Amino acid sequence: MRIVLATDAWEPQVNGVVRTLTRTVAECRDMGHEVEVIEPSLFKTIPCPTYPEIRLALGAEEEIREMLRAFEPEAVHIATEGPIGIATRRICVEWKLPFTTSYHTKFPEYVSARFPIPVQVGYAYMKWFHKPSGRLMVATPTLRDELVEHGFKNVSPWSRGVDTEVFRPDLEPIYDQMGAKDWPRPFFLNVGRVAVEKNIEAFLELDLPGTKIIVGDGPARAELQEKYPEAKFLGARFGGELARCFRDADVFVFPSWTDTFGLVI
Repeated sequence: MRIVLATDAWEPQVNGVVRTLTRTVAECRDMGHEVEVIEPSLFKTIPCPTYPEIRLALGAEEEIREMLRAFEPEAVHIATEGPIGIATRRICVEWKLPFTTSYHTKFPEYVSARFPIPVQVGYAYMKWFHKPSGRLMVATPTLRDELVEHGFKNVSPWSRGVDTEVFRPDLEPIYDQMGAKDWPRPFFLNVGRVAVEKNIEAFLELDLPGTKIIVGDGPARAELQEKYPEAKFLGARFGGELARCFRDADVFVFPSWTDTFGLVI
């Protein structure tokens, strides 16, 4: 099949959505499908307010229109509700071209945590965006039930998976290489983007025995690292090194209230 993936989240962003989408594209191509990815680096972009690592495409609709016309997709999946997603959605609705969407983050709660915008406004936008979708894919049955209660239609679980060739229990310890001989056990590990919506400070404020370890990067890292010098901030880790960070921890901690994707879990 000829498949179009339209997404505002793509490399070099580091997050669970990008990881899952890039892996999905690779698997589809391995199966013989032709996949065209419409993503921010193809257009003029500006940094997202309060989140400069995310680039937002500007004035991309005409170019997207030409890409869709030239590629003639048999399937279209719109992964995000940003500028690229909105433009692709508008074209698909105009052309009566069927498409699917997915729900990766509790966007209304996420926006409300950063800006003075009521959660209800966010849900009204999300329902409008996803209403024409033939299938709204979500990470878990729990989220499906939640969205159905909010009035969303055609909601289906699209489950997560684990690469057991990379993530497995027989890996070598890693923290000793980072000076852990002086770190008291147990090791409490948090993995993910270091940003306000991840609620990491709730974890860092806890009175726990042992050592708190943060793997990941993001806009809140410098502030939290200064405020909680006893915690170990290791930055972003990938592949086998990331797998060893999981393997060598005693407890996994994930305090976010707004994650729906939760790939690190």
